[in-house]
Amino acid sequence: MWYLPLPPGGACRLPRKRGEGRIATDRKRLSAFLSGFRGTARADLGRSLAASAATGLLVVAQAFLVARIIDAVLFRHETLSSHGLELAALVGAILLRFGAVWASEYFGFAAAAKVMRALRSRLLDRVEAIGPVGLAEARTGELVAALAEGVRAVEPYYSRYIPASVLAVMLPVAVLVAVFPFDWVSGLILLATAPFIPVFMILIGKGTEALNQKQWRRLARMSGHLLDAVQGLATLKAFNAAGRMVKEVATVADDYRRDTMAVLRVAFLSSAVLEFFATVSIALIAIFIGFRLLWGEMAFFPGLFVLLLAPEFYAPLRAMGTAYHARMEAIGAAERLVALEEMPALAESGGATPLPGPEAISIRFEDVRLAFPDGRVALDGVSFTIGAGETVALVGPSGAGKSSILSLALGFVRPTSGRVMVNGVPLAELDLADVRRRIAYVPQRPRLFAGTLATNIAPGEATPDPARLVRAVADAGLADVVAAMPGGLAADLGEGGAGLSGGQAHRLAVARAFYRAAPLVVLDEPTAHLDRESEADVQAALSRLLASRTGLVAAHRLASVAGADRILVLAAGRIVTEGTPAHLLRHGGLDGDLVPDLASTIGEAEAAG
Repeated sequence: MWYLPLPPGGACRLPRKRGEGRIATDRKRLSAFLSGFRGTARADLGRSLAASAATGLLVVAQAFLVARIIDAVLFRHETLSSHGLELAALVGAILLRFGAVWASEYFGFAAAAKVMRALRSRLLDRVEAIGPVGLAEARTGELVAALAEGVRAVEPYYSRYIPASVLAVMLPVAVLVAVFPFDWVSGLILLATAPFIPVFMILIGKGTEALNQKQWRRLARMSGHLLDAVQGLATLKAFNAAGRMVKEVATVADDYRRDTMAVLRVAFLSSAVLEFFATVSIALIAIFIGFRLLWGEMAFFPGLFVLLLAPEFYAPLRAMGTAYHARMEAIGAAERLVALEEMPALAESGGATPLPGPEAISIRFEDVRLAFPDGRVALDGVSFTIGAGETVALVGPSGAGKSSILSLALGFVRPTSGRVMVNGVPLAELDLADVRRRIAYVPQRPRLFAGTLATNIAPGEATPDPARLVRAVADAGLADVVAAMPGGLAADLGEGGAGLSGGQAHRLAVARAFYRAAPLVVLDEPTAHLDRESEADVQAALSRLLASRTGLVAAHRLASVAGADRILVLAAGRIVTEGTPAHLLRHGGLDGDLVPDLASTIGEAEAAG
């Protein structure tokens, strides 16, 4: 099935104003969300962390060998040839260190790639569980930003932050263990100055977190704003409002630029602070070692060994400071992802039972009630039956419950109480994918994609059947239109069906339904936005489509329901009357208060005789 396009509206958001306690709670919750995917890439993460640990040990070994060789050659006047084994070990340590660093980054990226795939799959499953009804109030641009940029922002958390956090613990500990036996004074200096870096990193990170979350909110707003502008470009041009929209988009983009620069300023500030403390600490160690060497209180080998290890002691802490910003960015992105995760799942999940008698479909609603999480009641005790091969039309004013009935039949939302039966089996027990393969759906505004006519008629099929395509086009009354287009069925359409008129786009959606050859046809006011001539063309194609098929039609116009076997008139989520079109027209069952559009159409028909 192809879902309704997501209209612009209110966005799925976490609360904007929060106290400090709430921020701490959210930080823990978002960190737990990010860390919850470690199991997906446990093996690669383990290899990356093992490589980081090996890097720490090799750094100590490399410094030891360098100091030993230089001390032997310069101060003990030994030849390099007498230390061939140590030189070979030094070369091996250097090569192994490079290999360990490469392995740590490689497996870190591999772990991040697996996490991103798992996260994107989980979020797409969540989108499917929420369904088009639940997402109707979400901005498309914000959803796209969350699923694309938000997931991508998680990558540095696994590829850089987690390995760097392990190395920031293991390497300083290894250095301290190696330094203290040779020089306890330098060891104490290292031990005393080391906390300054993480403390200032945390202090600066608190401000960075708020800036990152603000930046991500700006990005979501900008994405939604730009997508709304592009989707409504024709309307904006028609009302000469394009210039104002351009200014609004530019303002939002400039706000995003300012937020990004604010994050970068803090990032550079934190890097400068960390570099300052590391440099001062290394200089302090160098001064103590230098004076003791000058005064003869220290041998050259331990002094050089400690001096070589001092920069390596602070290097992972400085790298951790950089990686900490990757964590903050990931937490800012996770706010959007968690907001999507926490949206209520409204769509029917279905079971594993295959649809019995799939060649024909009947539907029965048994005392169905539908209430949404905000307390709004869409349906209140609706019961009716659609027999196999019967066409039933739903009419009523906006908000009467027509779209809710269609959404229930399609499994886009589950009933609060009651049951929806398909061929005598509860829809909740059926395999929804199996059911939807037997449904042809034509909405008010068909969703057409950039691509060829053939791919739009048979979406999701790599190689559509040419004979079925030709029949579908002919049955939908599009043969002349297709023949006039360069390339015929291979002709390209723009996004949204650019290149076709409104009536032609609707007939293309009907051709899609013909190609599907499904026993159940669901029509959601398919001619509501067409002029009379286009409506007649589309209605003729729909009449051919509904012949010998089960049909469920929501409509406002008389032409859309004239061929129905029965009409259900709804108001305030209830069926107030039902009957054949002729019976309801004859006995006034379609009054203007319930169905204003139909009533005016009926008046026109009666005036014409």
